[in-house]
Amino acid sequence: MIVGRVVGPLVATHKHRKFEGSTLLLVQPLGEGDVSRGPALLAVDTVGAGVHEKVLLVLDGKAAGDAMQKKGAPVDAAIVGIIDYVDIPS
Repeated sequence: MIVGRVVGPLVATHKHRKFEGSTLLLVQPLGEGDVSRGPALLAVDTVGAGVHEKVLLVLDGKAAGDAMQKKGAPVDAAIVGIIDYVDIPS
């Protein structure tokens, strides 16, 4: 699992039937201190996340498919949580 920030929606007029009714979002992975880490990822939103929200992502096909509750969905990343805050003790 990784932490990321939603940077925007992705609209697809044609998509695989398993994605019908699903929201696709672009998510920027974040490192310590909310620094961008690598390229943005395309993820299926399973929790109703919005733009600029910090989210928790799974990057395993099985876990992402399970989060969608659609067996055999061709998905690599899914948003499984919205992060309210991160508390790192010093």
